[in-house]
Amino acid sequence: MVAGEASGDLLAGLVLAGIRACWPEASTFGIGGPRMRERGFDAWWPSDTLAVRGYVEVLRHYREIAGIRRRLAQRLLADRPDAFVGIDAPDFNLGLEMQLRASGIKTIQFVCPSIWAWRAGRVKKIAQAVDHVLCLFPFEPELLARSGIEATFVGHPLADAIPAVPPRAASRAALGLDEADTVVAVLPGSRRSEVHYIAPAFLQAASLLARARPGLRFVLPVAAGLRPLLEPMVARLAPGLALQLLDGRSHDALAACDVTLIASGTATLEAALFKRPMVIGYRMHPLTWQLMKRMRLQPWVGLPNILSREFVVPELVQEQATPDRLAAAVSDWLDSPARCEALTARFADLHEQLRQDTASKATDAIAQILSR
Repeated sequence: MVAGEASGDLLAGLVLAGIRACWPEASTFGIGGPRMRERGFDAWWPSDTLAVRGYVEVLRHYREIAGIRRRLAQRLLADRPDAFVGIDAPDFNLGLEMQLRASGIKTIQFVCPSIWAWRAGRVKKIAQAVDHVLCLFPFEPELLARSGIEATFVGHPLADAIPAVPPRAASRAALGLDEADTVVAVLPGSRRSEVHYIAPAFLQAASLLARARPGLRFVLPVAAGLRPLLEPMVARLAPGLALQLLDGRSHDALAACDVTLIASGTATLEAALFKRPMVIGYRMHPLTWQLMKRMRLQPWVGLPNILSREFVVPELVQEQATPDRLAAAVSDWLDSPARCEALTARFADLHEQLRQDTASKATDAIAQILSR
C-alpha cells in the first residue's frame, strides 16, 4: 500500500481495519503514516515524504520522490505482493501501478483521481494502470465504466468514522473550551507547502475577526512536524490572538467549533460530516495556479460544493483569499443561524449517502479481485 499524505494515511488506516478482519495474518507494507502503523503496517517510508502539492513544489522534490518510487518498484517486483493498493496520491501511484500491473501484480486504486474536476485525460492512464478502482463517491463508477474501467462505490470511510451527531460538548470539554464560547477552527492544511501559502492569510483573517468580535476563541490543529513552521507565523501575524495550537486533533476542533476557516481538501469533507459551516480558502504558487486553472472542468474546488453541485459554502481561491474577505465570510456564518441550520440538514443527508461501511465493502472488493 502507498498513502501519500495525512488524509491518505487516515483513509488507509480505516480500511486496514477491514483487511485485518478478513485476513488476520496479512502482511501489509509500503509507504504509510502513523494511523497505518497503528494497524500493524510496515512503513518503509513515511507518508509525509510524498506530501507535496502543486507543479512547482513537486519539481523541487522530484528527484527524491522519483528515487523512492524507483526503489519501491524494484523491491515489490523482487518480492511480489498479492496485491498493490494505492491510496489516493495518483501522480505517484498510477505510474507505479502501471509497472506492477504489467508484471502481473493486481493493482487497486482507492480513491478515484478527480477526472470529473480536472485533467480528464488521465482516465487513459487509469485504464492502463489499475485492475479496479474503489470509489468514494456514488457518481464515479459510472463515469469510469465509460472508459472500460471496473470500479466499486464503497462510500467514504470518514462517514463511518464520524458520528452522525457530532460530540460538540465532549470535544469542547476535551479542549478546555466553555459551552458559551464562540469558536472558530482554523485549518490551513496538512502539507508544508499549504501552510506556507495559506496560513498567513488565515491567521490575518483570524486577527481581523478577533478585533471585530472580542471574545472569539480560535483552535488550530497542527499536522505532525509543522509546528516549527506555524509558531513563528502566529507570533508575527497574530500576536495576542486567543489561539490554541493543537497537535493533530482536527476532529476535536471540528466537533467543537461554530464555524471553520479551512483549506480545500479532504478536511472540507470532514467539516461537512461534522455538520459545520465553513469558509473554504486556498492559495498556491502563482505558476501552479495558472496551470491548474486552465484544466478545471467545473466551478467548485471544495468537496462539499462538488458533491452538492452548487456553492453551499463560500470558496475564496488565490487572489480572492484575502484576509478581509475570509474574515467577512466567516462573520456571515456567525450572523446567520437559520442559514447554518439549513446547511446542517443538507450535510446530514450527504453523511447518510456516504455511509456505506467502507472498510467492509473495500475489503470485499479486494477479495473478489484476488480470487480471480
